[in-house]
Amino acid sequence: MVLTEKKEAQLSKMPLIEANISKSKDGKYLIHKTVITTIRPMAYYKAIAENVQTVEEEDVEVTA
Repeated sequence: MVLTEKKEAQLSKMPLIEANISKSKDGKYLIHKTVITTIRPMAYYKAIAENVQTVEEEDVEVTA
């Protein structure tokens, strides 16, 4: 099966998910470890870091 260029681009943007299953040293437990890896350009994180917003507290009136 051949993937289209559009589908390949979609798949390359998706996070990489790895699952590892192993047994503990004493054999009593099953260890399931999941690693999610996302790759984003540094410009994305710089834009987020530079867009700092301040939040002001407001009094909230509670009604019963």
